[in-house]
Amino acid sequence: MAKIVVGTCGFYYTDWLGPVYPLGTKKEDYLSLYSERFNTVELDYTYYSMPKAANLAKMLVDGGPGLGFSAKAHQSLTHKIDPNNWKAEAETYREAIEPVLQAGRLEAVLFQFPYSFHYTTENRRYLRDVLSCFQGVPLAVEFRVADWYTAKMIEGMRKQGAALVALDMPDLAKLPPAMDVVTAPFAYIRLHGRNAGAWWGSDEVARYDYLYNERELEAWLDRIRRIEVQADRILVYFNNHARGQAVQNAQTLLEILKRAGLGETSG
Repeated sequence: MAKIVVGTCGFYYTDWLGPVYPLGTKKEDYLSLYSERFNTVELDYTYYSMPKAANLAKMLVDGGPGLGFSAKAHQSLTHKIDPNNWKAEAETYREAIEPVLQAGRLEAVLFQFPYSFHYTTENRRYLRDVLSCFQGVPLAVEFRVADWYTAKMIEGMRKQGAALVALDMPDLAKLPPAMDVVTAPFAYIRLHGRNAGAWWGSDEVARYDYLYNERELEAWLDRIRRIEVQADRILVYFNNHARGQAVQNAQTLLEILKRAGLGETSG
């Protein structure tokens, strides 16, 4: 039976003061409070700023021994790729995550590519090469455009042992389909909300501003059951972070999974 862990994309939001953290909580205390609710977190700051080993080592302490970490790959490896410099950036990133990897608490490194990253020969080669720079690291890949969803891509993910991220997002043209193909020993699920009206032409807060209702989350049981028989571990992260909605939905999903007797669940 697969172990299912549920958490959120990021934990460091000031608009969580009140809904999630007590008013007046110091920012340095956010992670320890987060770890009282969940056993896994996806670090998104590692996309905006190149992480440093010392900072991640401190987070291992601040989060307590039971907290696992996924980390989003830096934007220089996914959104702002410099053909002459990306290998150096990959090496820097790889060195930075070493404390988490060595501690046995790195869930995965997530490569989330933008909508503009299409299924081309050049991009397929880049994907192969950048993933190869992370040998020994659990890897997950998220595409934001449907043209990647081919049998050849899935075969490539399996060869490299990288997890193809299963997605929940608005049902809009050219966005990825709902697909639960397991391509690695673990599975990786991201729920972005279904705010179709704000998906295009808005900022990231508005795009992911959505609160799932219980019926929508219960519908995930069938998808998780299909994944569970193929994976040893399932990572689930909610990205609808505005005003703590991700926390609310993650806790509700944990309750739903527990009621269903599905997997060995934990926050």
